[in-house]
Amino acid sequence: MTDLQINSDKPIIITIDGPSGAGKGTLAYRLAEHFGFELLDSGALYRIVGLMAHQAGLLDGAPDELALSDLTQSLDLSFCPNSKTYAIDIYIDKKPLLDDIRNETVGGYASVVAAFPKVRSALLDLQRNIADQKPGLVADGRDMGTVIFPDAHAKIYLSASAQARAKRRVIQLAQAGKETNFDDILADIIARDERDENRSVAPSRPADDALLIDSSNKSADLVFEEALQFINQKLSK
Repeated sequence: MTDLQINSDKPIIITIDGPSGAGKGTLAYRLAEHFGFELLDSGALYRIVGLMAHQAGLLDGAPDELALSDLTQSLDLSFCPNSKTYAIDIYIDKKPLLDDIRNETVGGYASVVAAFPKVRSALLDLQRNIADQKPGLVADGRDMGTVIFPDAHAKIYLSASAQARAKRRVIQLAQAGKETNFDDILADIIARDERDENRSVAPSRPADDALLIDSSNKSADLVFEEALQFINQKLSK
């Protein structure tokens, strides 16, 4: 935990936005650990809703926005940082989520449900309520700094080329012993970027006051140091 003295009566909010595969999760975890803050993985929320909607048959044909909203509001979700895996363990109704929500298929489901305003509205209060926990929160997502927490103390937009993100995903899948196809993964990433950046509600884009970091050719350590320097400057003002 940092020795920086933070002068604020309210929880400190740090947002990390950007496309899938840019390294947001790793950066957010390291920052939350460094500052001793809570961690919000909003991408996981949409992936969970997408997976549950798929399992319930709500994505067959034209999705019913009201049914998706009702499903979202019914979920009892909780998050627990895992110091061994450097990831977040997710619980639904107090039971661990055992399904793999990080695969490309579920990522596609997430992108579909995230386009519906009623789904986003249903998740809005949940995300803001998590922020009430002191001393602060690191929020990882697509619209954390633009929509969910527009008054965040420090905002970062982490990007990387589609090719770089596809290569990283291929390596991750190969290390997990799963078959991979670079062209298919690249096509999925490009299609998801297109949906996220051009949806009518809360499109993925940098906040005007965000620090932009391109991680295409940078190590996780370098990205962390750049982000930390920026955040310390913001919090010390």
